[in-house]
Amino acid sequence: KGSNNKSLNATSMETLPDIDKIEDVLSHIQNVQRNCYKLGLKLIKHGEVEFGRKLIANGQVHDNSKFTGFEFRHLFYDSPLLQEAIINHSSTNEHHPECWGGIQHMPQIYLAEMVCDCAARSAEFGSDIRKWFAEVATGKYKFEMDDAVGKNITRFLDLLLSAAFK
Repeated sequence: KGSNNKSLNATSMETLPDIDKIEDVLSHIQNVQRNCYKLGLKLIKHGEVEFGRKLIANGQVHDNSKFTGFEFRHLFYDSPLLQEAIINHSSTNEHHPECWGGIQHMPQIYLAEMVCDCAARSAEFGSDIRKWFAEVATGKYKFEMDDAVGKNITRFLDLLLSAAFK
């Protein structure tokens, strides 16, 4: 029994940074999942049944790449390869415009998932998601809030951020 405790303690000490990473990733993913559920259900209630179901399903696997390989080792603030990890994540996950060669080429389902992701990050950092889309995302991703992409983002935000109860 004593040797097992030593083994567990040594293992726990060695993996503590990994546990912190996993908790951070899980917390974010759970926030995105809640947003995907909320937006997905509202889309279903508005008659977009398949779209809403697909968004809920996407939420179930959102950011799974963060649990393995290069992303798991480097997608954290203390890594010297953080920027490379961000580029890798953004170019290989379909809810990022970089994966599609630009936001204008994103299928609507991934645009909706991106809105859920950005809204989660905004809540985590205590920032205004509508302001971020209008002032930062438009420049970063080269769209306007009154073009087709911006109107879809606004529609998704309006549904996501509206009151849950009447």
